Amino acid sequence: MFTALGRLAYRGRVWVLLLTGAFVVFAGVWGTGLFSAVTDGGFEDPGAESARAAEVLQEELGRDDVDVVAVYRDDDVEVDDPTFARAIGDVVDRLPDEHVKSATTYLDEGLTDMQRGALVSEDRHATYIPLTLNGADKAERMESYHAIVDDIDSDVLDARFGGPLPIEAEISEQAESDIIRAELFSLPVLLLLLVVIFGGLVAALMPLAVGGLAILGSLTLLRALTYVTDISVFAVNVATILGLGLAIDYGLFMVSRFREEMKRSGNTAAAIPTTLATAGRTVAFSGVTVMIAFAGLLFFPQPIMRSIGIGGIAVVLFDLVAALIVLPALLAVIGRRVDALRLPSFGGQGSLLGSLTARWRSRSERDASARPGEGDSRPGATGAWSRLAYSVMRRPTLYLLVVGAVLVAFASSLMSLHIGSTDQRYLPDTSDSRIATEMLSDDFPGGGFGSLDVAVVGDVAADDLDAFAAELGDLDGAEGAALVRAGDDVAHLTVSYEGETDDPGTADLVRDVRAAEIPQGADEVLVGGAAPMQIDNVDAIVDAVPYTLLFVSLSTLVLLFMAFGSVVLPIKAVLMGFLSLGASLGVVIWGFQEGHLAGLLGFEAVGTIDPTYLVLIIIIAFGLAMDYELFLLSRVREEYLLTGDNSHSVAVGLQRTGQIITSAALLLVVVLAGMGVSGLLSLKIMGIGLVVAVVIDATLVRALLVPATMRLLGSANWWLPRPLRWLHDRIGISESEEVPEAESEGARERATAPVG
Repeated sequence: MFTALGRLAYRGRVWVLLLTGAFVVFAGVWGTGLFSAVTDGGFEDPGAESARAAEVLQEELGRDDVDVVAVYRDDDVEVDDPTFARAIGDVVDRLPDEHVKSATTYLDEGLTDMQRGALVSEDRHATYIPLTLNGADKAERMESYHAIVDDIDSDVLDARFGGPLPIEAEISEQAESDIIRAELFSLPVLLLLLVVIFGGLVAALMPLAVGGLAILGSLTLLRALTYVTDISVFAVNVATILGLGLAIDYGLFMVSRFREEMKRSGNTAAAIPTTLATAGRTVAFSGVTVMIAFAGLLFFPQPIMRSIGIGGIAVVLFDLVAALIVLPALLAVIGRRVDALRLPSFGGQGSLLGSLTARWRSRSERDASARPGEGDSRPGATGAWSRLAYSVMRRPTLYLLVVGAVLVAFASSLMSLHIGSTDQRYLPDTSDSRIATEMLSDDFPGGGFGSLDVAVVGDVAADDLDAFAAELGDLDGAEGAALVRAGDDVAHLTVSYEGETDDPGTADLVRDVRAAEIPQGADEVLVGGAAPMQIDNVDAIVDAVPYTLLFVSLSTLVLLFMAFGSVVLPIKAVLMGFLSLGASLGVVIWGFQEGHLAGLLGFEAVGTIDPTYLVLIIIIAFGLAMDYELFLLSRVREEYLLTGDNSHSVAVGLQRTGQIITSAALLLVVVLAGMGVSGLLSLKIMGIGLVVAVVIDATLVRALLVPATMRLLGSANWWLPRPLRWLHDRIGISESEEVPEAESEGARERATAPVG
């Protein structure tokens, strides 16, 4: 199939490129409109108790949640000064009724002294206005917020806006601007590195072209999906960053194999089909592996997780289209000119780098032939990577124990994990919404207090409601409880607490309120608010993770079986993938939760980590790990089918892919590092977490663990029970299409023979 696709791409190269050009124009005009159609937030589980509590209260009693808290301050005058009071009055007079449902100021008549005092700072130089906005859902209320931003600003007072909507809006805006800045930084660095890797400008531009096309394609598909479902702004961030990184990886593998085939045959018409049958085949199923990982996010109920899953699938799909259809057509047109515009200073003949490379290759070959048992003088088995492979395979148990111990040590920080939620603390300390929230906590009498919303559904007597409120107010961690409002069949109580929403004491209070005996006459009691929502979110993630891991693991095992024709290798690959992930997550917890990377990366440790980002790291990093596993072991199997020599095949596979995988990992690290320098803590966690995962996988796992375990397993690597052999012969996808038939059949018998 892939050979036929290569021939088709070669014959129809002109039409492919013309259609691609038309699509680029369309995507550039229409697809980029996605940025105005995405949604914010989406961290909540819509089916959770906290979400149902908010829905019941809104339907029966109307919304009274505070959406925006506008904080005003003047260090020179106090709130009693006429100038200050007049400025607040001007703000209230400008509020449009179509967007603002209610606003309360310390100037309002009818307030008690306590209510008025709560709205004024302790030094009497600041006040705040809580606003409830109009809108049937959060998206409409966010539109209302953006519509009144200028109205609630002040020319006289220092104004800052906090509350749920400003925090979400600023997180989204910060993420979007940081992603754009990261891409602008990474693109020239990527081009420079690709020129170094390929030694020429034309070849270096090929992967970047694939990346650009993949990003435009994914944006277009995501915009189309906004007409049927909500797409989070974070899905766009993941799509653009990951799409660029994976596309460059795939382009690197394809262009490298094409240049190799051109050197061997010198015929573009023959090189394109061979490239598709070998590297293209592996790229295709590597992409399917990554899409399987992203599909695992569809098991989560949170809209943001499902949205990122859809976005990831979309971008990988376009990565594959660009790498397997457009890039071959482009290479077919360029042909031998793929090596044009070579830059001698970056590795060409006569350059310093080229001279050093030649000396190293010559020395490697001499050493390999001079040290029996340490190297292999057969073609493809000489070089630095093969030397490393033979070094590992001489002492496989030692390497396995040492590397395993290092990974387990990294993973040990998982034992100290503390789950938290995304809030203003994830923003830079200079952001308006964070400053406003901290001013409320530090400067006002009621600062530092939060509340739980308790919806009592049913016909409950007033005395019983008062007794229930008193009972809740006496719970450990509660600072009081009160009946706020009541309707025919629903009553709204609030329970106050001191501290952050993700403090352990707050979580205990939520559980105690939910465990309290409901009052007589009540049908049910629902507990909502920020803290219960965070607990429900964590519970939803914990419930979905087993199904996600089971789906991703089983699907990956089946795909790797199809790729390698082995039962053992897929199981080994998945186990090593999870070991690598454990180590990466341990580094993330050590660096971000415990704050050991705070000074280096410029952030304040929160003391907790939102599990949303840990799940995303697991999903994306696992897909990338299996991606590199396929590239390495496909070349190992390709050689094993020819020779039947396990150790030699491992050395050849590592020699032929080691530099490419390392280069691909380096390029991906450059892309992800742009997220790591973001001002948003969530992007820092994901960016650095994925960088650590890629580095660990490309070094400790790919270069050391894989050769060690394959040497220890020996012929068991390729064990395949006879009942499964006929299945693999029909659906196998390994890179063996170009192997002569007789040689391939003999090697296949060796590969599938029972161990022992």
